[in-house]
Amino acid sequence: MPRENASLRWTLSWQLSVVLTAVVAAVIVGLCFYGAMILSPNLALEHRLTAAMAGSIKLDAQRNIEIQDTPSLISLKQENKNLWYVVATTDGKSVSYGVIPPVYLDIARNVRLFHGADLRGAADTSEIASIEDFAAPAGEMRILFGGNAGNDWVLVALMKVLNPIYVPLLALALPAIFLCVPRIVRRALAGLNDVVGTATEIELRSPGARLPTKTVPREVVPLVAAFNGVLERLENEFQKRQRFLIDAAHELRTPIAIMQTRIEGMELGQDRERLLSDVGRLGETAEQLLDFERNSQKTDSHGTVDLVDIAKTVVADLAPLAIAAGYEISFHGETAELERQGDRPALVRAVSNLVRNAIEHGGNAGMISVSISAQGQIIVADQGQGISPDQRELVFEPFYRTTPRSTGAGLGLALVRQIVTNHGGRVAVDSGAAGTRFSIQI
Repeated sequence: MPRENASLRWTLSWQLSVVLTAVVAAVIVGLCFYGAMILSPNLALEHRLTAAMAGSIKLDAQRNIEIQDTPSLISLKQENKNLWYVVATTDGKSVSYGVIPPVYLDIARNVRLFHGADLRGAADTSEIASIEDFAAPAGEMRILFGGNAGNDWVLVALMKVLNPIYVPLLALALPAIFLCVPRIVRRALAGLNDVVGTATEIELRSPGARLPTKTVPREVVPLVAAFNGVLERLENEFQKRQRFLIDAAHELRTPIAIMQTRIEGMELGQDRERLLSDVGRLGETAEQLLDFERNSQKTDSHGTVDLVDIAKTVVADLAPLAIAAGYEISFHGETAELERQGDRPALVRAVSNLVRNAIEHGGNAGMISVSISAQGQIIVADQGQGISPDQRELVFEPFYRTTPRSTGAGLGLALVRQIVTNHGGRVAVDSGAAGTRFSIQI
């Protein structure tokens, strides 16, 4: 996985595991160093010697101690040439090996009285001795020993002794980290779900929409705040663009009206008709641009409208235009009326644009049919040559025209989708050799 997409849960889990392991290791090593400074240097030999003795000691019938030279005991004696020891039972039977320093002879006769002792620092000798008790098959034993040659490391011995502490600690803590951290992260970042949900719903037609910051962790608030700042700047720039286009469309009305008046005063002829047609197209483009920008802001529905009445009105208004262009036009409704919440002028404009689009691109022949279902679906169909599959979604883009010689400005279908989207509906196109079918679902 790329580093920039690494999971926060996994990253925290393994990093915390490394930190915990390092802390435990540091504590254990620190304790071992501290123990090595204050404990007897015989500590390492003690564990090896008592383990070797436990398997070497036997008692005869009179409970006298017999020590057999096992391989482990022989190895200890070879490594520590000065090794000496006194092994005693709790009832006073004892056996010795090696040269016992004179200063410890009195203690050697009473080893059975000690459970444990660290013997060092006496003025008479530098010899360090230790007394430990241990369990053997023959029973509980006491041992006084010395003569350590320093071949064993106390630090390593202490780490072995502490195995029962840090090994279970790591064995329990590391899995607990990988189990708990994902849940902790999930709960800590639960507030980001609200941010993600809000972000997916933000549109330019929703002014003032901002991401929530109350439910997110404090560390994430600057990021969310920065994103909200970006939204505010984008919104301001969008509003500036919208105001400019609306003002421009308004300003175009006056010169277009003046041009139309002057052309109407010209002498009759082809030039006058062509100029009037061109000015009409220019005026229609300005009106569509104005409508497009006005509808770019998402508005609430204004009231109850009758979709059947809207469709009938559009058919009645555009029937002369369709017939003059060579079409037949029909209307069919599955119900006498169908009420919805919406903006009547905007919906009239949407249906009208679909019918005008059919008139322009239907091939000037055949039937243009307008129908409405009981479920609120308005369908406008023609019998033209159809739209190629690669253009069916592009026709809803502003200023896109399927044919270069089209007389439209390419805003009609974009305005349809905009109006339908503002009403919470959807518009679709289905086209083939038999013609094109646009449907509006409100």
